[in-house]
Amino acid sequence: MSPLVHLSALGLLACLAAPVAAQTFTACNPLNTTTCPVDVALGTNYTYDLTVSAAGDTWNTTAGVIDYGPSGAEFAMKFRGDAPTIQSKYYIFGGEVEVWMKAAPGQGVVSSIVLQSDDLDEVDWELIGGNNTHVMTNYFGKGNTTSYDRAVWHPIDTPQDNFRNYTTRWTKEQIEWFIDGASVRVLKYEEANGGKNFPQSPMQVKIGIWAGGDKENDKDTIKWAGGETDYNKGPYTMGVKSVRVTDFSKGSEYSYGDMTGSWDSIKIKPGNSTIAEELNAPPPMTASQRWNKLSPGAKIGVGSAVGASCLALIVLAAFYCVRQRKAGKRERAIADKEFEKETGELMEYRQRMAKGGFAMSSRAV
Repeated sequence: MSPLVHLSALGLLACLAAPVAAQTFTACNPLNTTTCPVDVALGTNYTYDLTVSAAGDTWNTTAGVIDYGPSGAEFAMKFRGDAPTIQSKYYIFGGEVEVWMKAAPGQGVVSSIVLQSDDLDEVDWELIGGNNTHVMTNYFGKGNTTSYDRAVWHPIDTPQDNFRNYTTRWTKEQIEWFIDGASVRVLKYEEANGGKNFPQSPMQVKIGIWAGGDKENDKDTIKWAGGETDYNKGPYTMGVKSVRVTDFSKGSEYSYGDMTGSWDSIKIKPGNSTIAEELNAPPPMTASQRWNKLSPGAKIGVGSAVGASCLALIVLAAFYCVRQRKAGKRERAIADKEFEKETGELMEYRQRMAKGGFAMSSRAV
């Protein structure tokens, strides 16, 4: 365990007047009220390939701007106060979260993967930009920040230079952290203050980057983050290739049965999750696929309709051409008469000029 004081993004919110946008918060704490909205369940498993497309409609960008490209999502902290972060719109109740991430370099810069509940249960991965040899795991129960001795630092090779796999498996009995498929830490329920500090309520997934080394932060936070952040040396970029989220519970939504926040108090509403239906819906069919699904009779009908439409277009085009041709003949005839008239007048004028008729007419006047 590290002797350094740990402050998560949640700790920043609760304890500091930091200028940066913290990544963890709760809009309504079920430990304090019974009127909090229900939590929409994931109720399935899904993999987001961020090298192909953006995270999509099942995530919110809660701070900053996320750029997507062939290498995945780029969380670039470009200026003081910038903290690009995405947050799932759904919750999992027990489950597994796997993230392929390349941590951001930079003194005081923190790359984070956070699971957090409405009542401030929390499970973390945090990578410090000034430390390219270790990664930290941590947890909190019900927002209890009376001690910061739960962090464990794990050796790892160059997490800022390469994409590595960070996986969290969470059940009622234990939480396990994995790096590249190898287990690096196990926390049993009873080991977390007899279960009181064990995360046990539905949690969202949050991924982001923030400045633990901002000069306005508490000195212990800055020390933990490796020193003050120099924004002039940025931008500092964290990369994420893919995210796989599995919900071990099946239902449409989760709610708190009382104000204890215990695992057994959580109610699971049966039914299909709207999030799961959205994620697992088949992609729109191509025109070729729609055609292949038609019956032979339907194909004949479509072919006949297309043929009739084409014939109608041909007839219409022919009618237009004939009409235009007739109109052209009429216009040509009028033009020819006008030309003949003008030519006659010109010839008459030339004859008068040749005979001096125009000069006599001028003297007469």
